[in-house]
Amino acid sequence: MTARIDPSSAILLFDSGAGGLTVLAELRALLPEAPVIYVADNAGLPYGEKSEAQIAARVAGLLGRMTERFKPRLACIACNTASTIALEMVREVLEIPVVGTVPAIKPAAAMTQTGVIGLLGTQATIRQGYVDRLEARFASDKKLLRLAAPGLVEAAEAKLRGEVVNTDIVKRSAEGLRAMPGGNRIDTVVLACTHFPLIEDELQQEFGPDVRFVDGAKGIARRIESLTQAQEFRRGRPDFALFTQNGQAIDAYREGFARHGLEELSLV
Repeated sequence: MTARIDPSSAILLFDSGAGGLTVLAELRALLPEAPVIYVADNAGLPYGEKSEAQIAARVAGLLGRMTERFKPRLACIACNTASTIALEMVREVLEIPVVGTVPAIKPAAAMTQTGVIGLLGTQATIRQGYVDRLEARFASDKKLLRLAAPGLVEAAEAKLRGEVVNTDIVKRSAEGLRAMPGGNRIDTVVLACTHFPLIEDELQQEFGPDVRFVDGAKGIARRIESLTQAQEFRRGRPDFALFTQNGQAIDAYREGFARHGLEELSLV
């Protein structure tokens, strides 16, 4: 017999920063009554420049502590880099369902008309064997061009903080993909970092109207909906966000997070 889940038990969304808000938006569209706790490991940002061992240890440790503290019904690693590296380790540690984030190569392969797909991610994400396996499984008859674009993470974070986006960084990312052999035929770009949809408008301006973007946020939300099917939801308190770095680092995000329904921000 399955134990009854407390209706006020939250869904825990975890990311290195603000990127998981793109997943939260899609989750709220499907499960508007679900209580959510958002954890941003801004002290560890950016993940893409860390080693696999550093990321795995950090993510597993933080999620272990947050799960022990808040007793969520489900955890979601709303971060491509953390998921491609630490997802299986976290699943072994936690006793609740854990949903990961993977590059949306499968839908991109179905969308492309030219057969050439661009993929923007962090340095850590694009070098993972997991991405190789996704390409082999879903895009073996396509051309997948990968580019590490770490500057886009900070551009997305800056935009959420209300700062001016450095369009030169966005332009260099577009030009980097276009410069690869076959890059002039790219018609679909995988945003393989949950931060990147936050600056999709800026990316669209650089790539042009003939390029479409695809990310995994909708698929993640659907997976969470499936795993919580028939469960009751009740908000015992307003949704809130926790950060691993205090001070002005939190204050700068208040307005951006409030737009996503997270008005209470505090330190882990």
